[in-house]
Amino acid sequence: MVILNRPLRFIIATFLACLPLMSFANQEVDSAHVQEAAHEVVAEGHHEGAHAEPTDVKSKIKAFIGHHVLDSHDFSLTQDDATGEAWGFPLPVILWDDALHVFSSAKFHHGKEVAESNGNYYAINHHDGKIYRTDASGTITENEETGFPTNVRPIDFSITKTVVSIIAAALLMFWIFTSLAKSYAKNGGIASGVGRIFEPIVLYIRDEIAIPNIGEKKYKNYMSYLLTIFFFVLFLNIFGLTPLGINATGNLTITFSLAFLTFLITNLTANKNYWGHIFWMPGVPKPMRIILAPIELLGVFIKPFSLMIRLYANIFAGHIVLMSIIGLMFIFKSWIGSSLSFGLSFALSILEILVAFLQAYIFTMLSALYFGSAVEEHHHEEGHH
Repeated sequence: MVILNRPLRFIIATFLACLPLMSFANQEVDSAHVQEAAHEVVAEGHHEGAHAEPTDVKSKIKAFIGHHVLDSHDFSLTQDDATGEAWGFPLPVILWDDALHVFSSAKFHHGKEVAESNGNYYAINHHDGKIYRTDASGTITENEETGFPTNVRPIDFSITKTVVSIIAAALLMFWIFTSLAKSYAKNGGIASGVGRIFEPIVLYIRDEIAIPNIGEKKYKNYMSYLLTIFFFVLFLNIFGLTPLGINATGNLTITFSLAFLTFLITNLTANKNYWGHIFWMPGVPKPMRIILAPIELLGVFIKPFSLMIRLYANIFAGHIVLMSIIGLMFIFKSWIGSSLSFGLSFALSILEILVAFLQAYIFTMLSALYFGSAVEEHHHEEGHH
């Protein structure tokens, strides 16, 4: 049985590692078509003095990477560069612009057309992926000094790719832990089914993260949040490795929200010793306490800020690097360069799976560490100093 399990595990690991490679699912264009397009660009813009062919390919790759890391109002699975036709599925657009506007993102035709709703016209700005009110021709004017659009931007409540991934992660977590709780009730505290996979992770978070950092007396008050934040970040990271182009934890607003929750829980549940240690640190000379107080207070805000930036930067950079390496296959146009690029991207994809777990672990560990410092009971005897 052990011999049979090893090939199965290898196949599963290989499949997961190849998922990010599938996100570059654009249909290939042979070299003749690429050269023909390059000659057209040269004919139209030869006065610029640039190398049209590599510039064109690189610009396409750069645009694809930019589209991949940004949020979107639809899922684009693949695209035919020759015809410009794209395949995917739309998402609902919900706007408030003096009135409620609800329509399908299919009206935008992947950002190429203007959508009309109740007499108003809306277009997607390709630079930031946001929706702006325009005229019937979809004109978006930009400020000459700042470069930002001057069009009216409606309040956007749309269900985007990031929102879909968040809902999917929440539903998945609800199903997993509901099944785990039911299996405990039926089998006398023994997990069954899918719960057997996640029970060791739950126990690890309790025994190796919560109890050592918070303490046996108060760790239960924070276990629900620690479990939620770990699996939420983990599932979103895993979703980011699929061909759907999801980059939720590479979105600064998402990581800010998660870090802000940790900040609120830490400071709202902190005891008087925690605040006393910040504003009037025991064990140091009194003049130094005045100097250290603003530094310690600044640390209260630096801790969640580091949580936000760490998760965002690691996931965002991982997506950029992986997509850039995959894009090298289209630049090299040779079996040697493409093979090297594929092998490197394959190895990096496996590393990204590790990073997905590692970042969830680090976020949970640091949150538990902050909670522990907030509820720790200090016993200082200032008479000895």
